[in-house]
Amino acid sequence: MASPDLLSLAGQRALVTGAATGIGKGIVEALAKAGADVALNYRSHGEEAEKLARTVEAMGGKAVALQADVSKEAEVISLFDAAERDLGPIDIVVSNAGLQRDAKIADMTLEDWNTVIEVNLTGSFLIGREAIRRFRGKGMGQSRSLGKLVFNSSVHQRIPWAFHANYAASKGGLKLLMESLAQEVAPERIRVNAIGPGAIATAINAAEREGDGEKEMLKLIPYGRIGEPEDIGRCVAWLVSDAADYVVGQTIFIDGAMTLYPEFRGNG
Repeated sequence: MASPDLLSLAGQRALVTGAATGIGKGIVEALAKAGADVALNYRSHGEEAEKLARTVEAMGGKAVALQADVSKEAEVISLFDAAERDLGPIDIVVSNAGLQRDAKIADMTLEDWNTVIEVNLTGSFLIGREAIRRFRGKGMGQSRSLGKLVFNSSVHQRIPWAFHANYAASKGGLKLLMESLAQEVAPERIRVNAIGPGAIATAINAAEREGDGEKEMLKLIPYGRIGEPEDIGRCVAWLVSDAADYVVGQTIFIDGAMTLYPEFRGNG
């Protein structure tokens, strides 16, 4: 009898929020390569989401693009309803949607603060809560776990970030949201974890990488390169596979060692 492929996601169904571009796109592609069918959530990049869904289908999987604002409770519930209607019971949920509204603290408006907290933290709560509800309503399926929930956090759940207080606060809160949910539902064989990307080459930091920006950014990355969405995708695909079945309540930093505070290294 052949040994099972612990990295395979064949027969499993995933929902990824903020999936149309950047890190979300990298996650979708990696899950599809591992064999999962994928529901792609987007808020404002419908054309890109539909194109990505066709890419997944070309790889042999099923895919559907679904619009929803993750900070709205009713839209989150409808999102899960639609994903289950089109694909079946969901086994994997990746809460990836997030945004930034950067400002010096004296200039940061209440709207700047609320917008980031509502999407990054409240949206993660709404997605996580609904994922756990849906996992509880289905059977074990093709995996050793009843369900796998992954939050996209940041190195800034650990590293303070001046001029980005709203973003750092949202990710710091997300860390303990993830750990608290993991502690609560692990006895039900529901695995909750997070990833903490560092500097990843996406549209959100394209301006910062122009000119000498990339050189300055690399001073914070001991490994000597800026990450790509594919780096995140491969880690998520492993984290939701049975190969990582004993990994629960952890944040995996994918950052080229940025969280090692390289400015303290000195010259030896």
